[in-house]
Parts: sequence; structure tokens; C-alpha cells
Amino acid sequence: MRRIAVINQKGGVGKTTTTANLGAALANSGLRVLLVDLDPQGHLTLHFGVELSDAQTSVYDILTSQTPVSEALVKVRERIAIIPADIDLAGAEAELVSVTGREVLLREALQPLENDFDVMLIDCPPSLGVLTVNALVAATEVLIPLQAHFFALQGLSRLLDTVTLVRQRINPALHVGGVILCMYESATRLATEVCEDLAKFLEAARGTTTAWSNARIYQTAIRRNIKLAESCSFGQTVFDYAPRSHGAVDYAKLAEEMLQANGQAPAAAVAAPRAKARASGPGDTKALDAQVLPADAPASLGKVDSTTPLAVAS
Repeated sequence: MRRIAVINQKGGVGKTTTTANLGAALANSGLRVLLVDLDPQGHLTLHFGVELSDAQTSVYDILTSQTPVSEALVKVRERIAIIPADIDLAGAEAELVSVTGREVLLREALQPLENDFDVMLIDCPPSLGVLTVNALVAATEVLIPLQAHFFALQGLSRLLDTVTLVRQRINPALHVGGVILCMYESATRLATEVCEDLAKFLEAARGTTTAWSNARIYQTAIRRNIKLAESCSFGQTVFDYAPRSHGAVDYAKLAEEMLQANGQAPAAAVAAPRAKARASGPGDTKALDAQVLPADAPASLGKVDSTTPLAVAS
């Protein structure tokens, strides 16, 4: 099972949206997907229309009472199951502070599911506390949704420090897989400058022993799209709610790119939203086929990974 922690200590950057819709895109490709809601706000749980009753088992019970993970699993879509969370999880930080081995509780709890799923995505809270450390220990790969703003880069260094500590002391397999640009607006100068700085930072790490030495900026950026915000209010993924929207196309392309980067051939289902858009007429096709990162993007963006340049014309 490929184990991915979707993490950024800054809130509102697209962690939950990415976890839900990337998970749905990977399931559309034929993979069995496990989603873990590790945020006390429970937004990933609500995204799939799951409302926990007082008697229902959640990730809180798994961490604090050693409840078997099988009792918390909720199947929400074909090939998608979720371990839900609610506000009770906020108390786990305080309850676990004196527990020996608290950092490995989630990893140990998830071991029985190792062969039941192909990929796991953990939606982390916007903090770097015990819950986030549990996610980093349970995962082998870190995926960082990032909004192209100045403060996002400042917070990135602290996040990478935490990843480094976990890698050194508990989980040597942990590495940063890549950065996803969310709510991306290619026309703004700020977005271009932030991408340049990030590309230079990652390029400088090539050949080093850091956890992000092979990290990439994914070519597929997620454009700002109101359909992504609307879909969660209906308890649906963007593929169910608006399969022809930019949000659906972007996440389908991102899933395809991630599979290719991992040496997997994406199934035809990943490209379904794009195919549907083409069928609807040439006007829609032009808009949906527009390159997310502009063709005239700075040359430095293409240096992040010579095998997958970021600025490619449609």
C-alpha cells in the first residue's frame, strides 16, 4: 500500500479538497483507496456525507482506546473507504501526551489493512502536533498542497524541519514526494515568483541526503474553481458533482501524473472527465485543455525535474 500524508500546517490551502478528489481520481483509475481523516474538524468525513453518531467508532477511538481499525472503516464509494473523524479528536492531543510510543499508534493500527488497499491518503490537521507526527510515521510519502503565496513558503521550512526529525528518529523511509499548487492563478506575478523560488529551493536539494532531495513540483496545478467548493457541501467529490469542471480535469490529470511518476500506467478512467469535456464541443475543449502552468513560465520551473518539465504547451 502506498502511504501518503497530505500535509501543510497552514490552513485553507486545499489539503482536504486534494485528499478527497485525488483519492476519487485514483479510485477511478481502478485503485483501492483508503482515506484517513486526521483533522479534528472532520471536513474530509463531511466531504463524503458521513455524519458520525455518538456510538460510531472513529479515528479517535483507534488512537485512544486501541479500537480495531476494521470497526471504524466506512465505505463511501466504490473502491473508497474512509476512517472518519469528528471534534472528539481534538482531545487526543492532550490524552496522548503521556502515552509511551504515542507517535506510532496510527501506524500500528493500520497494519492489518496493508494488503486491503493500494493507496492511503491521510488528511492532516493544520498543525505540527501529535496527530501530524502520527501521520508522518504512518506514511512513507509526503504530499504538500501549497498556495502560491509568500507566507506559504515561510511555513514550508518549518514543515520540512518536522519531516526531517521524523525521518531521522522514527521513520527513515519518509520522503517528500512533491508539492501541488492549489488555487493556482497563472496570470498573477506573485504566483510566478513563488513558483520560481520553490523551484530553486528544490533544485538546490538535488543530490543531497534531505527528505526532499527528489521532490517535484507537480506539473498539474489545481486551478481556482468554485465547483470544488460547491461539491463538498453536497457530500460529493467533484467527479460526481461537476465532472466537466476545471477541478475535475485538474485532479484527474494530477492522478495520472502521480501514477506515471510511481511507474504505474494510469487506467483510461482517469482521463474520463477530459474525454467528456471534448465530447461536449470544441468550446469546452479549448478551455479544459489549456495548460495549467503557462507556456511562457520562467525557465527555472522546468529545472525542477528534467524528465517532467513544468511548462509544457498544450
